[in-house]
Amino acid sequence: MQKPSDSQWTILDLIQWTTAYFKSHEIDSARLTVELLLAHALGIERIELYTRFDQPLTADELAGFKQLIKRRLKREPVAYILGYKDFWDITLAVNKNVLIPRPETELLVESALDFIFENTDVRQMRILELGTGSGAIILSLAAAKPGHLFYASDADACALAVARKNAGANQLADQVGFFAGCWFAPIHPDTKFDLIVSNPPYIPAPEISGLAPEICQYEPGRALDGGVDGLDCIRRIVRTASGYMRPGGHLMLEIGNGQREAVEYLIEDTAGMRFSQSIRDYAGYDRVMVATSATDD
Repeated sequence: MQKPSDSQWTILDLIQWTTAYFKSHEIDSARLTVELLLAHALGIERIELYTRFDQPLTADELAGFKQLIKRRLKREPVAYILGYKDFWDITLAVNKNVLIPRPETELLVESALDFIFENTDVRQMRILELGTGSGAIILSLAAAKPGHLFYASDADACALAVARKNAGANQLADQVGFFAGCWFAPIHPDTKFDLIVSNPPYIPAPEISGLAPEICQYEPGRALDGGVDGLDCIRRIVRTASGYMRPGGHLMLEIGNGQREAVEYLIEDTAGMRFSQSIRDYAGYDRVMVATSATDD
């Protein structure tokens, strides 16, 4: 990185030069990325950059920022570089052990909250998330609608450690119970839930290598790989869920583009389950599938 003329690098110099540099390397949202990384390197809020445009950087600050630039040029996701991601109304620590929460997953949270609000006067509800990862979904639900019983499972101990850390950081440690195990394995078969939610792996395995480098090179493959057709994990969840649901309980699953028909058929073909609805995201894709338990106690 060369200085603009012989002067010291100022915050404005760095923002302008690095934005152009990122654009030349086809880094998405170049200006926003620069500002996030620079604020992180300086230990300040992003908005503070605008009140300090003429402030020069020290040698140590500049060296630290250069390291962040190098990481992003290697296509490491910004969230992993910063160590956090904002999701719904909470901030989550993230690292390479967990999938970075996506905006489209907020539709699953919104749909789940609609169900909770509609049924909140009936009784204290029992709610389970399968494959919690960073805890984004279950913690968002617990923060928005306290007073219910929230649980989450994950097969990966490192991911559960992240989820527990996020629960503590968001003052939700006493509201969510975490279990280690694959899908329903750690849950006692006599336990029944009003609502089960999951964003399972649903990318067809042959397509993973063709995803953006930020995804296929950095995010955990186990959180992406849905098998040959992308439906392996969804099948396991749907075929087991009814045994863990109260009558009229709901199962809500995030799915991939083009998977609606197959998942709807799977639900209708599973004893004790019936398809309820599909909810489209803002891009018009079927994103959340809702099934209802028809099983009697």
